[in-house]
Amino acid sequence: MSKLTNPILKNHNTIFLSKLSKSVLLGFALTIFGSYEAQAQFTLTGQLRDRVEMRAGQGTLQQEGDKAAIFTSQRTRLNAGYSGYRFKIFTALQDVRVWGQDASSINRTTTEANNGIILHEAWAEIFLNDTVSTIQNLSIKAGRQEISYDDQKVLGSLDWLQQGRRHDAIVFKFANKGWIADVGAAFNQNKENNAGTIYNGTNPAYGAGTNGIGTMYKSFQYAYVGKKFFFGDLSLLFFKDDFNKYTLVTAGTPAITTKVNGTGVWSRNTTGVYFNTNVTRKLNLTGSYYYQGGKNKDGRSLNANLFSITSTLQVGRKLFIGPGVDFLSGDDGTKTVTADSKDNRFDPLYGTPHKFWGSMDYFYAANGFGKQGLLDYFFKIKYNAKDNLSFALDIHGFESANTLSNGAGGKLNSYLGTEVDLLVKYNLTKIINIEAGYSFMKATNSMASAAVKNVANADLSPQFAYVMLNIKPNFLAKK
Repeated sequence: MSKLTNPILKNHNTIFLSKLSKSVLLGFALTIFGSYEAQAQFTLTGQLRDRVEMRAGQGTLQQEGDKAAIFTSQRTRLNAGYSGYRFKIFTALQDVRVWGQDASSINRTTTEANNGIILHEAWAEIFLNDTVSTIQNLSIKAGRQEISYDDQKVLGSLDWLQQGRRHDAIVFKFANKGWIADVGAAFNQNKENNAGTIYNGTNPAYGAGTNGIGTMYKSFQYAYVGKKFFFGDLSLLFFKDDFNKYTLVTAGTPAITTKVNGTGVWSRNTTGVYFNTNVTRKLNLTGSYYYQGGKNKDGRSLNANLFSITSTLQVGRKLFIGPGVDFLSGDDGTKTVTADSKDNRFDPLYGTPHKFWGSMDYFYAANGFGKQGLLDYFFKIKYNAKDNLSFALDIHGFESANTLSNGAGGKLNSYLGTEVDLLVKYNLTKIINIEAGYSFMKATNSMASAAVKNVANADLSPQFAYVMLNIKPNFLAKK
């Protein structure tokens, strides 16, 4: 009997081949699984941010004799992300509240006005380019997301506010060889309608909008292009936001005027340029210019602009100093406003005003300050004492960008006040940060006037102080 026809040897060969094939399949499966594991990644991080604030004229002037407010607010976030082959998914669950806002043993009824638990971010990003593509990135990012560019003067996350800022939008993203190009859009509705697309941007349950305008956009479209050059960064932005049209209807006894939303939108266009360059090894210049046209939220024609330039000079190894100036146009306070009047007030869109126009948030924040615009000239000092300890001092001189009316046919002094902001940051560990700030202002009577803050018998020496604990753990980090 030959070896090839020997049944015992044939059986042994069959067993050997079976084991070999299983080993090959197992190895192939492990290779595929290992490759998938290398490409897929799950992240789980969090944030607990407690801030104790003392407000004695923060945001607007207090009256003489008013007591200071003291409270503690808390932001709690749980962030979960997952990335796989050609996609990413990210969600951020957030709770914002003031200590004592809830009874200790009874649950309150959660309302929009009380912030509470919300979904701060929830988006998916799909990558259109494969791993072999020569393009660095080509993707679509859709869902609730933060939109932030450059120095965040006009588009930013507004991280200082415990609730932050987010948008429900879709963004097409491109990046390659130092170029960045994003095109985004949003379209808001109050609910699932069966007919029509009328949008109520002034929901009474929540003071929507930004910079005190009190109206949420119905939609927006934007394009952003940026490039990293040898001399620094340069970018262009075009942003159009649309506000639902309305008419004023007066009826009843006594007569009551209400807004009635209708079809169509008023569109506001903002176009501008931003640069960030190192003139020398130790001197940096950052600047921007934006023009605003179209129609405002009330249908008036816009013609407004913003100009900003900031210098930073490194003195020694740890000290950084530099002056700067911001100009945001406004209306002439001595002229009567009609429906046909041009609106010259520049609105810095959806940026981070706390970062630029004083820590006390007197301008372009929740509290209005009239229609005359702002001129802010400032000097900033930062000292990095250690790798984990820094000090900052900002001095602002605030002035009206246009004429202030005294209400009796005359004019007021355009100077509004001087603000000094002190800031200390200390990193106890990589995930634990402690921050403290103190601000005071010497305001003028013009600041208290009806044309600006409109506070009678005002305390012209407001103060603001806070201490903030910020913990950002990575729950999956290896010890």
